[in-house]
Amino acid sequence: MGHGHAHGGGHGHSHGGGIPAGSAAGRNKGRLAWALALTLTYMAAEVVGGLLTGSLALLADAAHMVTDAGGIAMSLLAIHYAAKAPSPGKSFGYMRFEILAALANAVVLLGVTAYILYEAYRRFFEPTEILGWPMMLVAFVGLGVNLASMRLLAGGSSESLNVKGAYFEVFSDMLGSVGVIAAALVVMATGWRWVDPLVGAGIGLFIVPRTWRLLSEALHILLEGTPLGVDLAALRTEIEAMPGVRRAYDLHAWTLTSGFDAMSGHVVMDDVAAGPDLIRAVRRLVKERHGIEHVTVQVEDEALSAEAARLPV
Repeated sequence: MGHGHAHGGGHGHSHGGGIPAGSAAGRNKGRLAWALALTLTYMAAEVVGGLLTGSLALLADAAHMVTDAGGIAMSLLAIHYAAKAPSPGKSFGYMRFEILAALANAVVLLGVTAYILYEAYRRFFEPTEILGWPMMLVAFVGLGVNLASMRLLAGGSSESLNVKGAYFEVFSDMLGSVGVIAAALVVMATGWRWVDPLVGAGIGLFIVPRTWRLLSEALHILLEGTPLGVDLAALRTEIEAMPGVRRAYDLHAWTLTSGFDAMSGHVVMDDVAAGPDLIRAVRRLVKERHGIEHVTVQVEDEALSAEAARLPV
């Protein structure tokens, strides 16, 4: 009887084959590329330094740094695929690739943390020799690299779940570098080698809540969860309060990727001839009250609604 489909102009996604230089995706691609270059430059030195000094705290920081490099590389790959044009087989393109990369980042981080905690437990009972000065020197260099990477990624972390995941990884490494420096000072001053695995375990535990939130957010999107801040019950009430509307049903709202939410629903009217005006009103309502621009509305009369209710689910 009637159908309206609104594509807003501000989704932040592209149907073309490339990423505009001035777009959010373009800015994030540049930030991630610079952060990856810094991370790779320092990563090898930190791994070697951790092995030579025998420090678990430094190895924990190095493990997170290795994870950072992989996570940032996946983020860049996600942006590349997200910019690909839709096709008949993939009508929304590859926008979900970003969420898959964020999910992978979270899973890998949790796995690395589990290994660090196991190694810390083992070293409490079998302490190893630790070289304090080299350990602290490597940690100071790492701190500088992490601060530079955080500055690069900070602006994009509010625009993209993918960049947010990379920012959390680098942030955890920054705190890890501080912890390694503190552990090195204590070991040099007191000889307490158990401080090193204690700090290593602390680094691992600190990142767990943030990583878990990132994992939960990515899973919520993949499971077509309602976007945060969108109240479907309130939306139904608002639509049913419009003139000529009998009821609204089968309302859905979901997130395709960071910054791109969508909504669909059925509206039963007294006069379907007024459907185009209602569709415009619903588009305006959903955009202004709930921030969703990609809106699909099907307008029906009671007869069509009754037919839909009899269809097998």
